[in-house]
Amino acid sequence: AGILTWSTNEGAALAAGDLLASLELENPENVTPVSVFNGDLAVSGWGVEEESNKSRPFLMLRQSIEKINGGMAGYALSKNDIEAAFRDLEFAAMEPLLPVMELSEHLSVLSGRICPRLFATMSEMVQNFKSKCAENSGSGMQLRFPAESVIKALEEFTEKLSSETEKVAFKNLVKPLCDSAEPYTKSHASGVPGSEKVMKSCLQILRDWIFVERWFCEGKSYADAVDNLRRAYREEPSKILEVCRAHAGIDTTSHMISIIIRMIGDASRIDAATSVTSPIGKRVSILTGAESASLVAPILAEIGAMKGMDQYVESARKARMLLYQESMPSAEERKQKFLEATETVLKRNINSHESGESKDISAFFADHLPLGDILFPILKSFNDSHKEVAFLEVCIRSLYRPYTLKDFKHMPEERLLQFSFQNKISESAVVKSAMLSSFAELTKFVSSSSLGSLDKNPRLERRESDGGLVQIENREKISSTTVRTGAILVLESVDELNDTMKIESALSRFPKLPEDDESGPVNVLYIFVLNDNVPSQHEIMDEMAIKCQDQLCSYAETFRSSGIRRVTLFSKTESDVDIKGSSSPASFTYRYPKYEEEELFRNIEPSHMYHLELNRVAENFHVKSLGSQQTTACNVHLYQATPKSSALAKDRKANGAPRVFARAVNFTLAFSSSSFEHVLVDALNAVDVAAPKNKSDNHLFINLANQHEMAVLDPVVVEQVVVDILKRHSERITGLGIVEVETRVTCCLSSESPAIALRLVASNPTGFVHVMSTYVEAADEEDGNLVFKLIGGTKASFASSGDSSWEGMSVDSPYPLTRPFDAQRNAASRSSDTLYCYDIPALFEAAVEQQWTGLTGHDGTRRPLMVMYTKELVVQRKDIEASTGWTIDDYLDGNLELVQMNRRAGSNDVGMVAWLMILKTVEYPDGRQVVLIANDITHKAGSFGTREDVVFKLASEYAREQKIPRLYVAANSGARIGLAEKVRKTFKVAFKDSMKPENGFDFIYVTKDDYSLLTETKKHEIIAEEASYQNETVYKITDIIGSEPDLGVENLKGSGLIAGETSAAYDEIFTLTIVLGRTVGIGAYLVRLGQRTIQKTTSSPIILTGYQALNKLMGVDVYSTNDQLGGPGIMYPNGVSHLVEKDHLSAITSAIHWLSYVPSSRGGILPVTDIRGIDEIERPVGFTPSLGATYDPRWLLEGKTDDSGVWQSGFFDKDSFAESLTGWAKTVVIGRARLGGIPMGVVVTENRTAEAIKPADPADLKASEAVIQEAGCVWFPNSAYKTAQAINDFRTEDLPLIVFANWRGFSGGQRDMFDEVLKYGSLIVDAFVAYTQPVFVFIPPHAEIRGGAWVVLDASINSSCMEMYASSKTARGGVLEANGAASVKYRRKDFLATMHRLDLELIALNKRLAEEKNDSTEASIKNQISVRENALLPVYEQIAVQFCELHDTPGRMKAVGVVERVVEWSESRSYFYWRLRRKLAEFDLRKKIIEAAEVGRGVNAPTPLEASALIQEWFTGTPGMTDNQWSDDKIVLGWMGQHHSVLEEKIMSYTKSCVAEEVAQVLTAGGNTGLVGTSGIVEGLGRALASMDSEEKAKLKQAILEVLQ
Repeated sequence: AGILTWSTNEGAALAAGDLLASLELENPENVTPVSVFNGDLAVSGWGVEEESNKSRPFLMLRQSIEKINGGMAGYALSKNDIEAAFRDLEFAAMEPLLPVMELSEHLSVLSGRICPRLFATMSEMVQNFKSKCAENSGSGMQLRFPAESVIKALEEFTEKLSSETEKVAFKNLVKPLCDSAEPYTKSHASGVPGSEKVMKSCLQILRDWIFVERWFCEGKSYADAVDNLRRAYREEPSKILEVCRAHAGIDTTSHMISIIIRMIGDASRIDAATSVTSPIGKRVSILTGAESASLVAPILAEIGAMKGMDQYVESARKARMLLYQESMPSAEERKQKFLEATETVLKRNINSHESGESKDISAFFADHLPLGDILFPILKSFNDSHKEVAFLEVCIRSLYRPYTLKDFKHMPEERLLQFSFQNKISESAVVKSAMLSSFAELTKFVSSSSLGSLDKNPRLERRESDGGLVQIENREKISSTTVRTGAILVLESVDELNDTMKIESALSRFPKLPEDDESGPVNVLYIFVLNDNVPSQHEIMDEMAIKCQDQLCSYAETFRSSGIRRVTLFSKTESDVDIKGSSSPASFTYRYPKYEEEELFRNIEPSHMYHLELNRVAENFHVKSLGSQQTTACNVHLYQATPKSSALAKDRKANGAPRVFARAVNFTLAFSSSSFEHVLVDALNAVDVAAPKNKSDNHLFINLANQHEMAVLDPVVVEQVVVDILKRHSERITGLGIVEVETRVTCCLSSESPAIALRLVASNPTGFVHVMSTYVEAADEEDGNLVFKLIGGTKASFASSGDSSWEGMSVDSPYPLTRPFDAQRNAASRSSDTLYCYDIPALFEAAVEQQWTGLTGHDGTRRPLMVMYTKELVVQRKDIEASTGWTIDDYLDGNLELVQMNRRAGSNDVGMVAWLMILKTVEYPDGRQVVLIANDITHKAGSFGTREDVVFKLASEYAREQKIPRLYVAANSGARIGLAEKVRKTFKVAFKDSMKPENGFDFIYVTKDDYSLLTETKKHEIIAEEASYQNETVYKITDIIGSEPDLGVENLKGSGLIAGETSAAYDEIFTLTIVLGRTVGIGAYLVRLGQRTIQKTTSSPIILTGYQALNKLMGVDVYSTNDQLGGPGIMYPNGVSHLVEKDHLSAITSAIHWLSYVPSSRGGILPVTDIRGIDEIERPVGFTPSLGATYDPRWLLEGKTDDSGVWQSGFFDKDSFAESLTGWAKTVVIGRARLGGIPMGVVVTENRTAEAIKPADPADLKASEAVIQEAGCVWFPNSAYKTAQAINDFRTEDLPLIVFANWRGFSGGQRDMFDEVLKYGSLIVDAFVAYTQPVFVFIPPHAEIRGGAWVVLDASINSSCMEMYASSKTARGGVLEANGAASVKYRRKDFLATMHRLDLELIALNKRLAEEKNDSTEASIKNQISVRENALLPVYEQIAVQFCELHDTPGRMKAVGVVERVVEWSESRSYFYWRLRRKLAEFDLRKKIIEAAEVGRGVNAPTPLEASALIQEWFTGTPGMTDNQWSDDKIVLGWMGQHHSVLEEKIMSYTKSCVAEEVAQVLTAGGNTGLVGTSGIVEGLGRALASMDSEEKAKLKQAILEVLQ
C-alpha cells in the first residue's frame, strides 16, 4: 500500500521509458529495491537453432526471416541475434538443396491426391537433383535446380484435363506447390537459389520500415507523431501500438535496414549470367540474380528522402549511395569502350602518321567516361606492348583536354609514349578601375575594349595596344606559343626506378633545355607502375612517396637538362570504397627544381591541379584528401579541411570543427542549364557519398574550364541559370551542409570579344534560398594581381541581399574560417531556431519569385527581372551633426526622424530593424510598398528596450502615414531586464551577524566613498540614507536608479508605446505578424494586437512567461517546453495564429499570398487579377448541395471532383480560396477568395458536427483532455467570436465580403451562455456596423437562417453596405424552423379544425352527427370521427410543417423586402460578379461625393445612402436612363464608364456648391460667429494673395469684383 502520484497526464503521448507514476510505499523496508540488470539476457538453450534445421534449409530460411521481422516490429534482438539471423539466412539461401527440400515437403502432402505418374515425375526430378548435388559435393561447382520444369509439368498436366471443373480443382490443389516453386524460377544466379525469396522478404521489410518511420521522420516530435497516428487510426488502437513499438527499436531496425541495403548493393555488383563460373566462396550477396531487384529503386528513393534523426540520415545516405552507384556506367561497359578506342588509335597509328582525332574517337572523348578505377586493370590486361602504348595515348587524350595536343610518338619496344602539347590561350581580364554597374555595361565594356598591357605587371602578357582589357598569363606561367613535350613510361614496379639505363633512355627523348633559357623547364614525365599497389592509408602513402622521391632525386640533374618541369608517378590503390569510379589511382607529383613531392596535390592529375585552386584552402586549413570521383560530367576532389591554430587565433569565434571542401572541374561540357546541373549533381553525389560528419561550413567550388574560346554567353543568362539550378537543388545542398557554392565560368560575351572569367558566389544564409553575388576577374593596374570585382546592378545588389565580401580581394585570397555574420546566424539559430534579421529580406524575394513561378493561366504581364528593392529605415537625430547617438528622450522631444538608406547588413546598433520594401508581385508588377519590421535576436537576445520601441514606433507610423501594409517578423525575449552594473560591483550587505551570514541581513549599503562616486553626476545612480553599521557611517540604499539605459520599468513604458501604436495600426492599415522564433511578453501582445498571425510550427512559441519561470513558481517541473504554453498546438486551435507553416520560407510565402488579396494602400484599388486560362466569369456553379446531405462547405466556394473524376466548379475562381483560422472554431469557415479576379472575404457555415478539443493542462494533474462536440449550423461562443474577428480583418483589408449563411441560431445552453455567446454574437453586429465595403449575405441552396442568427445578419444593420439574397426555391428564413413553428402554432384543436374543414369523410360524419337524434348512433358516429381524426393526424402534422415552411420561402422573403433578390444558385457567380463590380464603382463614386462635402462645419456631408441617392438622381437624369434600369448592374456600370468625365465635372460642381454654401453660412451666421468667420475668410484671402503671382492676383480680384457688382 502507498500513495500513487501520477507523473503524466491523461491524453499525453507516451514513449518507451516514460515515467507514468510514482508509488510512495507505506512500508518501504518490506520491499526489495529494484536494481538495474546489466547482464546478458541470453539464456543457455534459448534461440539456438536445432542442428536438424541445417538439413532443412527452407525451415531455417523461414525462421530467419521471422526473427528479422520480429526485430523490425520492435521486439528486442541483440547484436549477436541479428548476426545469427542474417548468417542463417545466407546459409539457407545459398544451399543448393533449398528448393528441392521445400518442394519435397509440398509433394509429400500431394501423395495419393494427384496423378501417380505426375507425382513420380516430379519426385524423380527432386531425387535426381539430390543425387547430382551429392556427386558434386566439395567440387565447388554451382548447381541450380530447374524449378521451371516443375511448373511446366503442372501446367501441361492441367491442359490435358478435359473439364474446366477438373482444371480449377487441380489448380487449387497444387497451388501451394506452384507458389513454392515460382520464386526459384526467378532466382537467375547459380549458387543462390533463394535469392528471389529473400529479395521479396527484404523488399517487404523495407516497405514496412518506411511505413512506420514516415510518421516520425521530417523532424516531427514524438508527441506530434503519436497524435497523428491517433487521428489516423482512431478505430484501430492496436495499429498505433504496433507502429510505436516498431519505432521504439529505431537503433536496431535502422541497423538491419543498413544490412539489407548493403546486401542489395553487393548483389548489383555481380553479373548473374557469369556467376556460374565464380567459386561460391567469392559470392558477395545472397540477393544476386533476384528478378525483383527491379523493384528496389523506388523504395530506396523513399528511404533516401527521409530526414530527421541520425538513424534516418544514415540510412538515407546509404540508400542514395546505392542509387548513385547504380546510375554510373558499369566498369565492364567502360572497359569495352576504352578498348575500342585503343583499337582505333592503334589502327590509325599503323595506317598513317596523322596525330589528330578521328570523328569516332572525338565522340568517345566527348562522353568523358570515368577512367581512374579501370586504368590499371586495362593496362595489366595487355600482352601486346603496341596496344599498351596505344591505350596510353587514349589516356593522354582523355586527361589533356585543357591543352592543345600536337604529335604522338609510339615506342612500344620501350613501353614509352611521347607527345607534344601547348597551353591554350588564357582568358583576359577587365581592369580593376572599370565601372561595371550592370551586366549590360560589362558586355558593352568587354566588346568595345581593346587588349592592352600593363608594363609593371609581370603576370600580364605584353601587348602593343592599350585598352580596358588585358591578356593574363596562365597559371603555369608558360606561353601558349611554347611547344612542350611529355612522355609516359610504363614500369612493372617501383624498383625499376633504379634501372638507370631505362630511365635515362626515356629522358633522352626530350629536347635538351638550353643553358641560357630563362623560362625554365616546361616538359612533363609520367611513370605508370603496374604491380606495386598502394593502400589508401595516408601513412603508407607517405612511405611510398618518400621512397619514390629518394629514387627520383638521383636523376635530378638529368631531369633539369631535359627540361622536366614535373615527374608524376601513378600506381594502383587498394581501396574499400564501393562506388564505381571512386577508386582513382594513387599519384605522386615531384616538381622542379628539387623534384620534391607537393603533398597538397597528391592523387591529382597535374593537368588539373591549377584548376582546383587548392592553395586558397591550404592557407587557413590543414587539408586531408577524402578521395576523388570521376564522372561523365566532371572530376570531383574532396578534402577534409581542419582550421589551423594560427587561423583560429585570428578568428576566435570560428568553428574549429573540420569541414569539407569539394572541388569540381569540367573540361568538356559547354555551359548550359543541363550541363551545369549535371556537374552540380555529380559534385553533390560525391559529397553525399563522403558522408561528412560536419553538416555546416562545407564549401563547393565548380570550375567550368571548358573551351571558353568557343563559348559565347550572356552573363545575365549565366547568373539566372546558376540561380535557378541552385534553387532546384537547394534542399539537398543545405542538407549536405554546403554553405557556399562558388562557380567559375570562362566565356566570351560576344563573338568578337576575348574570353573573361566570371565568378558566381552563392551562399544560403537562411537555409532556404541561395543569394548570388556575381564577380568578374579584374586586373589591378598597380601590381597586376587578379581581384574579384563585383558587378553592380545584379539582383542581389538591388535587393540588399547579396554578400559582397569578396569585393576587391585577390582571386587567390584564402577561404576564411567564417563568413560575414556567421556568428549572428549561429546565435539566432541557437537562441530560437530563427534567422538573422538581415537574411529575412532574401526570403521575401524568394517568396515573390515563387509566386511568379507558380503563375498559371494567361495574364498580360511578364515576370520582371528584379522582383524586390529594399531600403533600410534608419532612425537618426535631426541635428545629426550634434551626435550620432540618440535616446527615447530625443523621440519625446521630437528630435528624431526616419531616414531611408542603403547600408551594409549588420550596421545596426539597435535590436529592431526596419525596411521599406518594393515588391513586384503578380498583382502589382510595377511594385507595391511594404514596411517590414524585425527583431534582431542577436542584439541583447532580441529584447525590447526603449530604443527598439522607438524604431518600431517610427517605422509603424511611417506605414500608417503612407497607408501601406506593415509586416512584423517576431523573434524576441520580451521587455529588457537590466541591472545597474556599477552599483552591483560596489554594494555591501549589513548582515545581522557578520560571523554568521546565514542568519540573514538587515539592509544593503554602500560606503561613503562609493556613495560619493555614485552621486557625483547630476543624475544620481542611487538614492540612499545615512545609517550606521559596525560603528561606521554608511549609506543604506533605498532606490537604485543606475546610469545605464533601459534597466527596467522604462522599458515597459516603451512597450506601452508600441502596443498602442500596433492597435492603431491594425485599425488603419493592413498588419500582419510572422512569428519565426519565440516571442515573449510585449512581443506576444504585439502579435495579438496586430491580429493577423502566421506562426512557424517549431521553436516559435507565443508566450507571456517562459516555462522555466512557471516551473519555478509552482515548485515542480510541470512544463518541459515553451511550445506547451504557446506553440502552434495552443495558438492555432485558440485563434491567435491564423496560419501555421512548417518553416521560415513557407511562413513568408504565406504572407506574400495573403498580401495578394490586399490593396497596395489602405483605401486603394483592389488587386484584380486576370483569370483568363484559369477560370471563366460567365459560367454556372457546378457543385450543388443535396437536400438533407451534409457536405464540406468549402465545396460551395472552390468546387470538388465528383466520384467519377469530373470537376464540379464552385462559386469562386478555381484555386483562389485561401482559408485561415482553420484550427479554431471549426463550425465556421473563413478565408479569402477571388470572384472574377476580384478579391473578397468569405464566411461560410459548417453544416457538419465539429470537435473542439481542450487539452489537459500539465499543471493540473486532475485535468483531462476534453472533446466537445459542436453541431453544425449553430453559432457557439468561439465561432461567433471567429466570425466577428474575420469581419473586422476583412474590413481593415478593404475587402468586399460575402457570407454564405446557414445558421439555425445561437447555442443558448447554460455552458454557452456562461461562455458569453451573447457577448460574442453582438460583436458580429458591431463588426458589420463598421464595415465600409459591399457586404452580401446569401442563403445558399437548402440552407436557412433562423431567429437570432437573422438578427445579426440582417441588411438593416448597415443598410449603406449590406444586402441580403436567397437562393431560389430551397433557401429558408424565419423565426423558427418549420417543425418548431408548427408545434407552436398548430395545437391539436387546430389540426382537428383543419381536418374537419378539408376531409370529406369527416365533413360527412359531422353532417350525419348533426342530423342524428339517436344516442347510440351518435356515439357510433363520434367514435368513427375519433378514429378518422387519429388516422389523419400524422399526415396533417406534415401538412402543418409544410404550411409553416411556406412562410419561410424566398418568394415571401422577397415580397416582404427582407432580401434584395432571389438568385438562382447556378447563376449566382455571374450575378454577384456584376453586382460586386457595380457596387465597388458606386462606393468609389459616393466616397468622392462625401469627401467633396467635407469642407467645414456649416455643410453636413451626405450619408452613404444619400450619396447613392444623388448618384441615382444623376443616372435617371441622363437621357435614355430610367428608374427600372438602376437595378441593372451592367447598365449602371456601362453608364459610369461612358460618363466618367461628366461625373467628375458633377463632383467638382458639387464640391464648389458645398464650399459656397459653407462660406455663405459663415458670412451670414450673425453675432460673434459671423464676425469671426468673416474676418477669417478675409485673412485667408490675404494669405492666398500673398502666395500668388501678379497674374493670379488680378484674376482673383476680377472674380471678386464681378461677384460684388
